[in-house]
Amino acid sequence: MRNAEPRGFVRRARIPVPASELYAWHARPGAFARLKPPFEPVEVVSAEGGIAAGARVVLRVGPRPFRFIWRIEHRDTIPGRQFADVQVSGPFRSYRHVHRFMEDGPDASVLEDRIEYALPFRRWSEPLLAPIVEARFHRLFAYRHEVTRRDLIRHAGRKGQGTMRVLVSGSTGFIGSALVPFLTTGGHEVVRLVRGERNAGPDTIVWDPASGALDRDALEGFDAVIHLSGENLASGRWTEAKKHRLTASRVETTRLLAKTLAGLAQPPRTFVCASAIGYYGSRGEEVLTEKSTRGEGFLAEMTARWEAAADPARAAGIRVVHLRNGLVLHPSGGFLEKLLLPFRVLGGWIGDGRQYLSWITRDDLCSLVLFALDTPSLEGPINVVTPNPVRNRTFSETLGRVLRRPVLVPLPAALLRLALGEMAEETVLVESRVEPERALAAGFRFEDPDLEPALRRMLGKPAADPPS
Repeated sequence: MRNAEPRGFVRRARIPVPASELYAWHARPGAFARLKPPFEPVEVVSAEGGIAAGARVVLRVGPRPFRFIWRIEHRDTIPGRQFADVQVSGPFRSYRHVHRFMEDGPDASVLEDRIEYALPFRRWSEPLLAPIVEARFHRLFAYRHEVTRRDLIRHAGRKGQGTMRVLVSGSTGFIGSALVPFLTTGGHEVVRLVRGERNAGPDTIVWDPASGALDRDALEGFDAVIHLSGENLASGRWTEAKKHRLTASRVETTRLLAKTLAGLAQPPRTFVCASAIGYYGSRGEEVLTEKSTRGEGFLAEMTARWEAAADPARAAGIRVVHLRNGLVLHPSGGFLEKLLLPFRVLGGWIGDGRQYLSWITRDDLCSLVLFALDTPSLEGPINVVTPNPVRNRTFSETLGRVLRRPVLVPLPAALLRLALGEMAEETVLVESRVEPERALAAGFRFEDPDLEPALRRMLGKPAADPPS
């Protein structure tokens, strides 16, 4: 065995956009965040210089407590055609990853990822580690190529509409941290609305909702404002004080923004505000659309007030869209993140398992936000869920099958009520069968309409073994 010969890995994908657009997508801020798979523990420590030759990226890789630093330098950049990632220091004996963007006719291109690598102590490590490394490469680049294809098709579908200048609150939260890079890789300018001077930086505007402080002049000239702020519903038992904070973090912030936008000389065309399917309450088997009436309970009342708080913007002629979000699925947070650890040991459904879960992947949510910005006919509430809700037991059995773990031990509803009180009744035990009637009627196409393929993609668990 000659140590001078590195191992090789190549994967290609045809992307239905010109190579120049494919390269530009990779060169924009947010590309790495879009490409980072949720099933690989990778954190960006620092990144400077984009993909220009000499730019460096420092990553923290691996699960705790076995994390290590991986330093990479970009080299051999040919604008519009390629760039390379070369290991400066890290886990490999050597590592070189070339990204190539090749024309395939006038309106398509081929994305090629070519890796040459050598493992440390290769005489002993290769027989054991090389098959594991290459299987991970296959899962990694299957995910990355699919994200690249989907995102570029979404952005290419809005040709002629131009890029937008967008203000986003809640930009570091569970949804905002995905939405911002989705928008920036599409060429849009994103400014973040942040709390506290310590968070201030380039492309930020500071506000203090508690005191009503918001610089009106700084909000002039945006094409759209997306408001995602709100205290986490599942961050503690719902005491009266907690319910007051949950309400204020949604209603008061929305009212402050709506009033400020209404008074601008150059107001945005669109104000998109987060909301929730909690508006409908617990309704059993009833099929719920945007035409359905408000339900009962704390969440239903709070959500109605939350949406009404945007009325000043609506009265000023700004198109207001309320995102009635269902269960947003992604391994990095929310409902799915909380389930993964117990399900990797022994999972089970909740209560009798018959209650419907109305869900959407985080990527489809981001796409639906962009679709709402681009679709003037969409106004008022939009149910942000897939067309295929599933019962809790079906969800649990599907997740168990994807993770190859048994699903045997149901979690009694009485135990949840005892532990979580009102929060359990209105979140994990709620019966809500919601359909996205308005999004479908407007022509939105879900990339993740079905649960099992969506879970397999997000968790890196293909239905079959990766190709050799």
